[in-house]
Amino acid sequence: MEPVNGGSVQIQNENGSRKLPNFLQSVNMKYVKLGYHYLITHLFKLCLVPLMAVLITEISRLTPDDFHQIWLHLQYNLVAFILLSALAVFGTTVFIMTRPRSVYLVDYSCYLPQASLQVPYKKFMDHSALIDDFNESSLEFQRKILERSGLGEETYLPEGLHCVPPRTTMAAAREEAEQVMFGCLDKLFENTKINPRDVGVLVVNCSLFNPTPSLSAMIVNKYKLRGNVKSFNLGGMGCSAGVISIDLAKDMLQVHRNTYAVVVSTENITQNWYFGNKKAMLIPNCLFRVGGTAVLLSNKASDRRRSKYKMVHTVRTHKGADEKAFNCVYQEQDDNGKTGVSLSKDLMAIAGEALKANITTLGPLVLPISEQILFFVTLVWKKLFNAKLKPYIPDFKLAFDHFCIHAGGRAVIDELEKNLQLSQTHVEASRMTLHRFGNTSSSSIWYELAYIEAKGRMKKGNRVWQIAFGSGFKCNSAVWVALHNVKPSVSSPWEHSIDRYPVKLDF
Repeated sequence: MEPVNGGSVQIQNENGSRKLPNFLQSVNMKYVKLGYHYLITHLFKLCLVPLMAVLITEISRLTPDDFHQIWLHLQYNLVAFILLSALAVFGTTVFIMTRPRSVYLVDYSCYLPQASLQVPYKKFMDHSALIDDFNESSLEFQRKILERSGLGEETYLPEGLHCVPPRTTMAAAREEAEQVMFGCLDKLFENTKINPRDVGVLVVNCSLFNPTPSLSAMIVNKYKLRGNVKSFNLGGMGCSAGVISIDLAKDMLQVHRNTYAVVVSTENITQNWYFGNKKAMLIPNCLFRVGGTAVLLSNKASDRRRSKYKMVHTVRTHKGADEKAFNCVYQEQDDNGKTGVSLSKDLMAIAGEALKANITTLGPLVLPISEQILFFVTLVWKKLFNAKLKPYIPDFKLAFDHFCIHAGGRAVIDELEKNLQLSQTHVEASRMTLHRFGNTSSSSIWYELAYIEAKGRMKKGNRVWQIAFGSGFKCNSAVWVALHNVKPSVSSPWEHSIDRYPVKLDF
């Protein structure tokens, strides 16, 4: 046996020779990091083992006389013992009464439109060409955006926009809202066997369609909710409003005991299609599609067993004090008086800053202590020695098993995959949701969660990170933990198409 090439060992035998790798060179650093993570995470337990061993050894040496002396000592200090016991009982009672109530996600339902509302590329372009408002340059721009968007051939538009000319009346918009909201809620109440009158809190979010009576009032009227239901209708808060609604419902469930909260997240497209030629305002036409979801939350301990998830954290970040952030997603009229939503060229940079602020708050709540120590040490070293050292990016894959990144567009998913150092599998749910359903605004993160469930990947104890971005500009996060191996809900939006995914995307 002799060394060769300075890096391998060659073994000679009667059948020839083969090389063994130099293990010092072939050790993958990720395994070193995982070992370090395990050591730091379980450091307290590892230190506790010898301490417990010493304690048990000392107790085993005590004689009956020693125990008798301890008992006499307690009798002589009976008053102090009773006071300390009473204080412990009081403290425990206060802790139990004031600790936050657990919030459970019992189930949720995503809206699946009928197949006749699908809009393939050709139909989209042919229909757009029939509308006199668009010039040739605008049509070509929409074609290029559509081809690069990451959307597939089976996304949906509301019935009013399939008409020629488009029917964008208030009645058509109400019709779209009713189909989406009631479609979600019918399935949710059917799957959970909940009586609508048991719902104590109702939160509805829809940015661009806010009629009178409100969307929440439409739901109260349809399902005959009780008169003292706490209802909220959130408007103008963009694609991140779904997490805002969840956060609001969570806060309400901390105040109102033993009740249910329903959150409905949707966007209305009928009256918000842009019929002009300003390119920054044409992009939403190519990305936004019909979708919505209804979520049932509970603070009842009895619902834990049948619930899918338990809420762990919600973190909200608002960058609206900055002018660029405030104006980067802006509803306005163009020079010809056509109303639409304009997307700034600075959008991705602003989203990055919002994400940075959000994970700065979220990180200490979810990251293992090993990652926090690495981040802190790197930061201190850089500050003290002014070293040309790249800032350490925490590995959020150690904190989460699944990622639901708002399917706002291909660029959004690409940037988060790169900046958070995620794998293709981690962003698969987001890419496939964008391909199958398009940008469904605040409900997209729920279609993604449904995708993970339909693939059978959600196991007991898995942590899920939902990340959403929206106008204002906002970045909001919700963290859930699976209470058991989660199966897809009845009538899942992926029920008839999951076997075809993931699909290969050509960009």
